[in-house]
Amino acid sequence: MTAQHSELSDRWLTFSLAEQLGNVGSEYERALVSKRRGKKQEFHRAFARLTDLLDRTISDARWQNHRLKELTLLKEFIHDELCNEVREYPDPRDLREYFLFFGLLANKERARARIGNRQSAIGNE
Repeated sequence: MTAQHSELSDRWLTFSLAEQLGNVGSEYERALVSKRRGKKQEFHRAFARLTDLLDRTISDARWQNHRLKELTLLKEFIHDELCNEVREYPDPRDLREYFLFFGLLANKERARARIGNRQSAIGNE
């Protein structure tokens, strides 16, 4: 499989874990909705993007610590839910909430960064 997000190669490694998982969560949501609506092509495209982003996150050297186990389990949970007829793992609402928290945290981080940039710009005047 070719990288779906090739333009992210270098930039992805500058994202925080919250930003990375927030983006993974967006693709997860797209895949889940497409699957429920029976849109196979849309599902396969979203699932490929989801897998690409999650693999990039798993291979990020910053997360080669205690987070690695959680990330690899996350991949297993997602594949179980989206690819298996009989699921072994949690209800999809659990994963949706999991990703929602990362999306909210990423938004909070971006807001803090904007405020910090404005304050430093004011201080430089």
